[in-house]
Amino acid sequence: MRYKIDVTGKWKLWFWLSLALIIPGLISLLVQGLNWGIDFTGGMLLQLQFEDAVAVEEVRDVLVQFDLEQSPIQSSENNNIIIRTKALAEEERQELLAALKRELGSYEIMRIQNVGAIISGELRSAAYLALIIASILMIAYITIRFEFKFAVAAILPLLYNVLVVTGIFSLFQIEVDNTFVAALLTIVGYAVNNTIVFFDRIRENLKGHRKGFVASLVNESVNQVLGRAINTTLTTLFGIVALLFFGGETTKVFALALFLGVLVGTYSSIFIANNIWARWRDHAEEKRLAAYGQK
Repeated sequence: MRYKIDVTGKWKLWFWLSLALIIPGLISLLVQGLNWGIDFTGGMLLQLQFEDAVAVEEVRDVLVQFDLEQSPIQSSENNNIIIRTKALAEEERQELLAALKRELGSYEIMRIQNVGAIISGELRSAAYLALIIASILMIAYITIRFEFKFAVAAILPLLYNVLVVTGIFSLFQIEVDNTFVAALLTIVGYAVNNTIVFFDRIRENLKGHRKGFVASLVNESVNQVLGRAINTTLTTLFGIVALLFFGGETTKVFALALFLGVLVGTYSSIFIANNIWARWRDHAEEKRLAAYGQK
């Protein structure tokens, strides 16, 4: 299917829309931050040995009553169930244990202990550092393959994608677990691949257009491969939506972050990355013409 969208002609509209998408999340991040899950904050570990075999989903059905449905649950041999929850007061813990016995049968308490965060502050700092290093390497790679302007135009939307998704999670206070980090890294890889598809077509069309303004050329190039990008995005979203609705509680954070990231990543690849490069290139052309006294 051939699409026709005015990408560069209405660049101000797309930039204002981009600001509207990101500002509420940024304000939320500054005011209330993220709702860190137990992977980041630590919590409590319960190991129970039931008399009869118990399914993980049966345990989760009980945890739903205490708003603990996203807690990691592990089943092991000898009817052992290991539950990792946020820190609970003594009364809350006793109520949970009573509910588990009432609905799932008798058990023996093997272990109850407070546990530290799986993802510590040091690991979070390492993740930020890894993102910075990855961005620098991508800038170097895209500069070599294309040019520096293309590299910057590709990296800025990646940071935008991460901030929008993180801002949405902050705005609605959706609990963030370790799968959220994996989703963000996946989003970065997906978005840059989408952007490269557009840049590759622009580079091909630039071969006979080395001087002059490029806005119309970029617009035509984007529309030439827009159908491919949209079809790829829709195909990806089908799988993510299936995971979101049928993958279980433990994958919902990952699937939701991925769903938002693919949508925002596709938008930024089309409307932000291409316009950054086109505006930058045309601004340079305006300066070049002004230097020669031309209009």
